[in-house]
Amino acid sequence: MYSFSTRVRYSEVDASLRLSFPAIINYFQDCSIFHSEDLGIGIDFLKEKHRVWLMNAWQIEVLRFPRYGEQLHVNTWPYDFKSMFGYRNFTLTDEAGEPLVIANSIWVFADTDSGRPVKPDSAYASRYPLEPPYPMECAPRKIELPTEATPLAPIPVTVSHLDSNHHVNNGQYVSMASALLPNAEYTSLRVEYKKSAQLGDIIYPHLSLQDNLCTIVLADAAGSPYAIAEFKNKQQ
Repeated sequence: MYSFSTRVRYSEVDASLRLSFPAIINYFQDCSIFHSEDLGIGIDFLKEKHRVWLMNAWQIEVLRFPRYGEQLHVNTWPYDFKSMFGYRNFTLTDEAGEPLVIANSIWVFADTDSGRPVKPDSAYASRYPLEPPYPMECAPRKIELPTEATPLAPIPVTVSHLDSNHHVNNGQYVSMASALLPNAEYTSLRVEYKKSAQLGDIIYPHLSLQDNLCTIVLADAAGSPYAIAEFKNKQQ
């Protein structure tokens, strides 16, 4: 397991002083990048090899939202590689080691020249020590598109949305979707990433409410999704 310690900052909480979903994803993403960097197979290493790990799907379950000022440990470990996919768990734990947030993630290894998925060879996969998966019920990788959804105001992609791969960072899609949520307490989040938005693109959100689920599709002008976010509230 790879870990780093942190403290919940005021800039990372919502109006109720609880850690937000975008901040949770940023913690997890940073932890996985730190892990790769410390193993010597981080951003610069992959760039030289024309390779990249891309986020394909998130499943995040909040047991208790961390609060402003709380000391946390951010933990991650890979548990499997299959074809071009990598599988990694995450947890946020308190100072006593109790889990507050648990997560499963699925990544795709890709060739940056062709943009196509490729199978990671031993130069990459073998350097990650595998550990048993976290004992959580894993949801399917794919999220079913809602049959009906309400279109919302379009979102232009700006420089602030981009990461070092020059496309919208996976956490930015969650920030966009979170800003559109109705007033309810959501404790579960699934995200499926379909394609990458780039600078100058326009993202068209569509919102669907059904029972205790809120699904937000972030699509292009033709309705083809960039990402789908599914939030579930605590009543479900």
